[in-house]
Amino acid sequence: MTYAEARAEFPVLERFAYLNAGTLGPLARSTLAAMDARLRLDQEHGRGGRAWFESTLELRARVREQIASLLGAEPERIGLTSSTTDGCNIAVAGLALGDGDEIVTTDSEHPGLLLPLHQSGARVRVAEVAGRSASEALERIVSCIGPRTRLLALSHVLWTTGQVMPVHELKRETGLPVLVDGAQSVGAIPVTVGELDWYTVSGQKWLCGPDPIGALYVRDAESLRIAFPSYFAQTSIEPDGTFVPKEGAARFDSGWIASPQLAGFEAALGVAPEWRYERAAEITAYCREALGHCSEVIGEPDQATLVSWVAPGDPVETARALYERGVIVRDLPGSGWLRASCGWWSNEDDIDRLVGALDEM
Repeated sequence: MTYAEARAEFPVLERFAYLNAGTLGPLARSTLAAMDARLRLDQEHGRGGRAWFESTLELRARVREQIASLLGAEPERIGLTSSTTDGCNIAVAGLALGDGDEIVTTDSEHPGLLLPLHQSGARVRVAEVAGRSASEALERIVSCIGPRTRLLALSHVLWTTGQVMPVHELKRETGLPVLVDGAQSVGAIPVTVGELDWYTVSGQKWLCGPDPIGALYVRDAESLRIAFPSYFAQTSIEPDGTFVPKEGAARFDSGWIASPQLAGFEAALGVAPEWRYERAAEITAYCREALGHCSEVIGEPDQATLVSWVAPGDPVETARALYERGVIVRDLPGSGWLRASCGWWSNEDDIDRLVGALDEM
């Protein structure tokens, strides 16, 4: 697949410089076609009968295998969820933390991780890593660890600046359980879970799937209790609710996912070309350089695929004005920054359109 062919898969790019995959990725023609075909099948077959249910379960299995392949993991270690927030809740609640326990996180996390941490009942210690290098971030996180630390919970890529956090180094150096929010990493940069304990996946961001959909990697299914059991948690159940858990991470599946969403996600996972990571890195570097000529760009170069910069005025109004000029970015609440998400589908014309629109304002 050539770059022109790959880019032509996304109808939105015909109208907009779409730079917001950090929130929701663009939908490909093949994704929409797969969803439509499955919806028609569901209508024709009435969403019932053994053959229909088996086809849906087969869809779940294929999506599970595709996610596992992306992470360098085995399918039996993947649970299907509706979002990264869902995955964070499943993991944190499954640890059954409470008074006397501590969690270490950072000062640059998304509420999708922070809220589950706060509700865990454990004390949350916050390492100040904003604006720090990866090595300094590592030191600051480690310095917050104490004898009561039960969990390290942080993003692989910070949603504010695109900085890549040293998640594997933290695991190796501390030996502590590590929960990773992968909302801004999976599909944007190469990811191998390795020895990490839990890793969440967002399907609707860099993977360009329909929403809401996601996944949770669980290295050891026995490491978590099933805090939010769905029908998929069990292989057999007694009248009093006593049940035999499924093998592996499938026991943490958060519930039924509509078959058109599954079909669309399966198609979306097949769209991305082999060269996506290299191209995404190239266009991100181009974006940083172009914005640097007219704005104050935040963070270090050579990180992930998010580029944040100081807004020229009110960021909400600036984002709205850019949209009216055919450029889609987002503002980061409370920061005074705007953020561009540079995907493998982005091109230099998109970035030039962004910079030109800023120059006009």
